[in-house]
Amino acid sequence: MQIIIYEKIQSQEREFQMTSLTFYGGVNEVGGNKILLQDKDTKIFLDFGKSYGQEGKYLEGFVQPRKSNGLGDYIDLKMLPDINGLYRNDMVVQQGFTEKEADFQGVLISHAHSDHVDYATFLHKDIPLYMGATTKGILQALFEIQGRRDREILDFKELGAARGAAPIERDIREFSSGKKFKIDSLEILPIHVDHSIPGAYGFIIYTSSGPVVYTGDLRLHGTKPQMTREFVDIAKKEKPIALIAEGTHITDAGKDESESKVFEDGLEKVSREKEFVFADFNFRDVDRVRTFYEIAKRTNRKFVINIKNAPFLKYFHQFPSLQIPNYDDPDVILCKIRLYSGTFQDSDYRGFTDYVHLPNTKTTKQIGENPEKYLCAMGFYNFPQFIDMKIKGGTYIHSASEPWSEEQLFSVERRNSWLEHFGLKSEQIHCSGHASRTDLFHIVKEINADVLYPIHSGSPKEYDGVVDNIVYPEYAKRYEL
Repeated sequence: MQIIIYEKIQSQEREFQMTSLTFYGGVNEVGGNKILLQDKDTKIFLDFGKSYGQEGKYLEGFVQPRKSNGLGDYIDLKMLPDINGLYRNDMVVQQGFTEKEADFQGVLISHAHSDHVDYATFLHKDIPLYMGATTKGILQALFEIQGRRDREILDFKELGAARGAAPIERDIREFSSGKKFKIDSLEILPIHVDHSIPGAYGFIIYTSSGPVVYTGDLRLHGTKPQMTREFVDIAKKEKPIALIAEGTHITDAGKDESESKVFEDGLEKVSREKEFVFADFNFRDVDRVRTFYEIAKRTNRKFVINIKNAPFLKYFHQFPSLQIPNYDDPDVILCKIRLYSGTFQDSDYRGFTDYVHLPNTKTTKQIGENPEKYLCAMGFYNFPQFIDMKIKGGTYIHSASEPWSEEQLFSVERRNSWLEHFGLKSEQIHCSGHASRTDLFHIVKEINADVLYPIHSGSPKEYDGVVDNIVYPEYAKRYEL
């Protein structure tokens, strides 16, 4: 592996090449967005996410990038771009190269999903990360839940640091919707959009060549479509020279889906069920948390979450607009799953001592005494905990996207084995976090940029003919604006 020296463009060339885009992720894949925008001497990235597409080609189970090779495996497999002045010096030194000053002025984080933020772990400490307050709160909650592991976004510990050494804090700069801020020669306008995680943004970046619009991830069928409409209206008025648009569900013609329909269908299913109910969804989907919490209340059940997800409720509850219960809500049960000693000792829940002795905390065995009184929202990986609950019948509600890869299909087979073991009926009730094909076409037509750059899609050429000028990005290719 060799880190390429990122040379400055000669002054004569700069006169003709003022602004450019280079795509290092999100190209013919869902997620992994890492888009370099350069304007004169200012260089920023739009997101810096985990590349699920690239990872899926090479990695599974115990076949993972070697920690002993630091950045090397990631760069060689094109999960990270080979660029000088971008990465943590401790990792650069590990590869046998000399420390470098940061050569980038910032990274705009659109939202807290892994495929947009997780690879910020590798970034140089002096590169500011710009994000909304909600995104920062979610990342703090994830740290409280999961510990440091391999995700060191808000801070990080240097390789080889002494035990007990303080982590190095990153330069985190918060923004809010509708308020412009500057990064050197660039002016940035973040606008909230509706997505399956709170605190999602699109951006209008005012460059020396004209406005560039980046959608992030968005939808028009969620609980707050007005936010996405506001973003589209403002972007349209700016007459952008370029639109970088997601296309996750570009092949989906659209269906009758909304969060209100999830609530209605879920309420009907749970109302008819006289035994145990298990709702399986991503806990970062705040709309879905609120939906099943309300369903539980309407059906006289307690809403059960893994005690390790209590920090999510704590952070979400800080934002009144989200309408999320706090962790000590009497209609919420914090479930102590069986860990380490197997005897539910306090020491088994290190890091969660604030929650262990609350009146609304129960063990899996206690819940198993009357499973019909609960709506459990603990996720796929907690299936073994139902052995302690002695589950024998009920309903499983899968409230996430259908499988779209071979690996996910294998997971479905395993899930079905668990369902059969516990005698659970299966239901699919979901509302996507991404715009449908029809809505995507509407969005790009409305914004009407000079050039469309489709990303975050396995089928970007489905945009053919929707607008006049489309460029399908290639990995690491520079496009002048």
